[in-house]
Amino acid sequence: MSATNDLGQWYKSVPPITRAWFTASIVVPVAARMGLVRPQNLVLFVQPIIQHFQIWRLLTAVLFFPMGFNYLINLYFIYQYSSRLETSTFNGKPADYIFCLFFLWICNVIVGSILSIYILMDAMILSVMYIWCQLNKEVMMSFWFGMQFKAMYMPWVIMLFNWIISGSFLVQLCGIIIGHLYFFLVFKYPQDFGGARLLYTPSFLYRYFPNQQTGISGFGTAPIPRRQPDAQDNGGNRGPNIFGGRGYVLGDN
Repeated sequence: MSATNDLGQWYKSVPPITRAWFTASIVVPVAARMGLVRPQNLVLFVQPIIQHFQIWRLLTAVLFFPMGFNYLINLYFIYQYSSRLETSTFNGKPADYIFCLFFLWICNVIVGSILSIYILMDAMILSVMYIWCQLNKEVMMSFWFGMQFKAMYMPWVIMLFNWIISGSFLVQLCGIIIGHLYFFLVFKYPQDFGGARLLYTPSFLYRYFPNQQTGISGFGTAPIPRRQPDAQDNGGNRGPNIFGGRGYVLGDN
C-alpha cells in the first residue's frame, strides 16, 4: 500500500498539463498493445484523414509510440522537460503553455504530413526539449558514459545518438526546427532583436485557463529582454543529470 500511495502522490505532484500529456501518452500505446485498437489506426496517414474524416489521427500520431525501451525514455523526457517548462517559464500561465503545445502539435502534424512521418511523439518531445534547453542554455548536463555539455547542445546530442542507434535523424531534426520556430517567434525575435512579438495566445484561452498567482519556481525562466536594463538575473550554472537530479533557476524577471 505504501508503494501505491507513493506512486499516487508522485502522479498528483506532476503539473496538470504535463500530467494530461503524460497520461494520454500511456493510455494510447497501452490500448494498442492490448489490442483494443490497431496501431495502423493511430498513426498519421493523410489519406484516411481526408477521405474518411479520421481526424483523431492528428492527435494520436503524437501520443502513440511502439512500446519498448525508447518508449520509456520518451515518457521520461515528457515528464522531465514538460514539467520543467510548465513550472518555470509557464509557471502560473496554463493558457500560454497549452497554446505552446498546440502550436508545436500543429507544426509537427503539418511537417509530418509533408514528409510522411507517421509517428510524431519523438518530434513533439524534441520540440519541448529544445525550448527548455534554449531557455537554460548554460546549464551543464550529464549524459551517458560521463559526457557533460551545456543544455543548448542536448537536443543535438539526442539527435546524434538516435542517428547512431537507428541510422535516422529526420524526426528529431524536425522537432528541433519546430521548437526553434516557437522559441524564435516568442522569445528570441522580440527580446533579442527588438521586434514585435509575432505569436500570441488567443484571448479565449485565458477565459478557460486564467493566469494563476504562484510562488513556485522551476528549472529556468524566459530570457530577460535586452531592452530592460533593470531586470535581474539570478542564475546558477550547474544543471540536472539527464537521468536524475534537479536543476537551478537561471534567471527571474
